[in-house]
Amino acid sequence: MRPGPYEQHRELLQSVVRAIAAGECRRPFTEATGQDAADAGMRSTRTAGKVFRSLLGRSFDLGLGQPGGLGLVCTESSPYGVGPAVAYARCDPAELVAAAGRAAAGWRAAGPYERAVLAVEILRRLNTRSHELALAVHHTTGQPLQAAFRAAGPHAQDRALEAVAQAFAESERVPADLRWESTERGGQPRALRGTCTLVPRGVSLLVGCPDFPLWNGYPGLFASLVTGNPVVVAPHPRSVLPLAITVRVARQVLAEAGHSPDLVTLAVADPERQVHRRLATDPAVRIVDFTGSARFADWLEQHARQAVVFANRTGLNTVVIDSTDDYRGLVRGLALSSCRCNGTVRTTPQNILVPERGFDTDEGHKTLRDLGADIGDAVDRLLGHPARVARVLGAVTADEVRGALTEAARCGPILHASGPVTHTEHAQADLRSPLLVRLNASDERIYTREWPGLVSFLVGTDSTSHSLALLRSTVARHSALYASVHSTDPLVLAAAETAALDAGVHLVENLDDLPTDPSSARADLPGAGAHFITGRFRVVRSRRHAPAAAPVPAPARPAVAARSSAATAELLDV
Repeated sequence: MRPGPYEQHRELLQSVVRAIAAGECRRPFTEATGQDAADAGMRSTRTAGKVFRSLLGRSFDLGLGQPGGLGLVCTESSPYGVGPAVAYARCDPAELVAAAGRAAAGWRAAGPYERAVLAVEILRRLNTRSHELALAVHHTTGQPLQAAFRAAGPHAQDRALEAVAQAFAESERVPADLRWESTERGGQPRALRGTCTLVPRGVSLLVGCPDFPLWNGYPGLFASLVTGNPVVVAPHPRSVLPLAITVRVARQVLAEAGHSPDLVTLAVADPERQVHRRLATDPAVRIVDFTGSARFADWLEQHARQAVVFANRTGLNTVVIDSTDDYRGLVRGLALSSCRCNGTVRTTPQNILVPERGFDTDEGHKTLRDLGADIGDAVDRLLGHPARVARVLGAVTADEVRGALTEAARCGPILHASGPVTHTEHAQADLRSPLLVRLNASDERIYTREWPGLVSFLVGTDSTSHSLALLRSTVARHSALYASVHSTDPLVLAAAETAALDAGVHLVENLDDLPTDPSSARADLPGAGAHFITGRFRVVRSRRHAPAAAPVPAPARPAVAARSSAATAELLDV
């Protein structure tokens, strides 16, 4: 590894690589913030607020001009009614892809180490802007400010750092030189030499999601950069600003290091132009990252055939309840996870599967009616405190969510109705309480559909075995971010693990804190595993005959010995 201007990042990078290899979780950005945010170099909330307000109503400056400019476009509006919209440069998508392709050769030649330390430097600078990024997420996605900080600040940066470390480790795993012997015709061994070269796949496209643009976007962005692929970032039209700030910082770091800033570009356009689809099917785009609805993920896999598609589907998050020794904790957890949503975040538990006969608890036998009533009461208590509402609920940003709430309310008996909730600071914000509807297992056409945000279904099944069978079949077909099981029976837990493995979904066992937002999740990569990194490059090998070793000259004999030999020869001739 050669030294560079960011050599101070070497130990941090290596420590995260070692932690990953040992199965440990390092969170250096989060740990530094917990000790002293000022010492970590993070801007204060007051300074971040001033910087954020300075962006409103103006053209966003990426610092270095992008190619293919076609004017300005505004696509966002704050659900809290804060300030005029930000204008972004609209660029020709084909020009952005072409510029990324031209920058790729120099970035590939930089090597894994330089790419990794520059990625760490980008994250370090983003960390200083954590509160600014949180405000950007808060006012574009509608998330509560505290949740936005978790989804855009040190937690998200640690997740990105893990992607950087894994990409660096996998890149360094490729041996530079190869040596072996091959038997030729006649049985004589012949030495061969070769080289292994990591070749990036090409231009990478990050399709932004509207709810967690940074938490879901950073792993793909940084994994592609470290493995040598330039990235075109196409944010969701409703949440551009968080990724725009990220792109600006990345372009500044790359330019300072002598690389083309067009290694990271921003593609913004009016929603009707569907720039995401146009870029995803561009022949030069070789990698596509997306986290969100299964419908668009399916479209990407069907149409972006020229690219490797890493699509992390939200799908049907499912909870199976068999029994519990902490009924109140279970109810509180379900109520909180149902509320932690702003209407577009598809991380709430959609389907809660419970046997029709009810289930055993530490408070006695509970029926479905008991559970539904208790969850509703817990939601009302949670949202009964005005200050708590602002911390838990987010603002609805899409008509899709409002329509889904109206439609779902007609699907079955309502156990908890969704209604408007007032925000203490932003009275014009559209906040809604969650909707809980009672269904039967036969209502598959309803609960096998992915519903946005605030909708949950309490589904009665024949038995716990039936619930696990539904988990296995529905999640296998429609995906999910997670599944959860509550049981005091080890056999049921073992069966749930098998069902989760069959469905290919992460499982949470007997935990009240469901993974409904990034604060409760480990800083891990999306579900593609190691392929999430290794799928971004190929290894190209070359081989040749090893040069024959030069013959070693015989050592010169002393002159006396030479004369003695000559005399001996003469005597023999006689």
